[in-house]
Amino acid sequence: MTETVLLIDDDPGFRDAYRELLALEGYAVAEAGAAPKALSELRRTSARLVVLDLMLPPTGRAEEGAALADRLLAERPAAKVIVVSGAGETPLALRLVERGAYDFLAKPVDPDVLLSVVARAAARLALEDRVAELERSLAAREGDASAMLGQSPAFLEARTLCERAAPTDVPVLITGDSGTGKEVFARYLHARSRRKDKAFIAVNCGALAPTLLESTLFGHRKGAFTSAIKDAPGLFVEADGGTLFLDEIGDMEPALQVKLLRVLETGEILPVGAARPLTVDVRVVSATHRALESMVADRTFRDDLYWRVRGIEIALPRLADRVGDLPLLAQHFLNLSRALVPRAPATAISPGAMRRLEACDWPGNLRELRHEMQRALVMAGGRGEILEEDLSPARRGGAPAAPAGDEPAEGATLEEKIAALERREIAAALRATQGNRSQAAARLGLSRQGLLNKMDRHGLK
Repeated sequence: MTETVLLIDDDPGFRDAYRELLALEGYAVAEAGAAPKALSELRRTSARLVVLDLMLPPTGRAEEGAALADRLLAERPAAKVIVVSGAGETPLALRLVERGAYDFLAKPVDPDVLLSVVARAAARLALEDRVAELERSLAAREGDASAMLGQSPAFLEARTLCERAAPTDVPVLITGDSGTGKEVFARYLHARSRRKDKAFIAVNCGALAPTLLESTLFGHRKGAFTSAIKDAPGLFVEADGGTLFLDEIGDMEPALQVKLLRVLETGEILPVGAARPLTVDVRVVSATHRALESMVADRTFRDDLYWRVRGIEIALPRLADRVGDLPLLAQHFLNLSRALVPRAPATAISPGAMRRLEACDWPGNLRELRHEMQRALVMAGGRGEILEEDLSPARRGGAPAAPAGDEPAEGATLEEKIAALERREIAAALRATQGNRSQAAARLGLSRQGLLNKMDRHGLK
């Protein structure tokens, strides 16, 4: 979709120059010279990218543009508003960024910087659109389904197999490392099956002692053991007509494996202490992170049960194998984390932080990524962008190496040492702001022209 950029400036010359510049980059361009026309154009064009000069009529003061920025964001919160300010309005521009503006640029505006910032804002809109579309399509079918987001081939293959298996009553075995979303896949399968209006019940076979797991699954009669003070139906009865999800089935003791095999073969359960079996209609979906084939070879898992539960096997890929899905999933988990952090703003992930995330192996898979995004949102402290410094030390992998030539040679003079320190700090500020010279200048307490002079002196680009 071609994005529309709304240019708001009372200087026709500025609008003419940058309308042509943006149009050459493929953007549609609308323009306005004052607040009333700007609001009218916003509604007419549905523009989501706005370049706003703060110095607007009738007073020509920056407060006019600031008030308009607030109105634009109130009417279209998803819009990316880039404010343009003079050197004296930097504090006001920073406050606008804190209130939801996407970025700010200092006058005179460098055309290359403007195009770069607009391109980043457009890319952010595209990512947000993709996340929202996938969330809407999945939420309509099965509610929160974080693990069902993705477009990588390995993931799509698993999801397609899940969708084809869902309408049947064939037992399903879901395999994959811890944290890959096995239970969410099981719920997704149930939600698309003919049993979707009946119960979905999950139990972790490794979390209960064998005797407790037996009565939990199959039920018991009053007096069957010391603490059995009344009849208990068991999860198979509670799931009658629906789906029973047996997580970590590889942890089930051999004696219980025999009883489970009988249920799968006959549809009958025998509660602990009961004289007669009960008949149930339950679809069993199992999951494990263990290699059941090896367990069968070692005789720790029954081969006849293995072939019963493995009617259809769905192997879930590790997050490290889902090439291209990480940016989408990271932003999704970041959005979900806002519910846990009061007054947290809409937050994006900076390119530098995303590169760090993409370089990780993620042994904990989706679960680890979700926790990392929760932590990063807390560390951001209300900032609208996740930076590298907000990530955990394991994700940062240490600070990026300083540019070559930053360290003074042994025996350097005091003046040479000061110059090296200045160069290093300027380079660090530019990295932290992804090359935005206006923001780097603000971080260093310099004017934009002062920063450009120092960059030229130190050979920085």
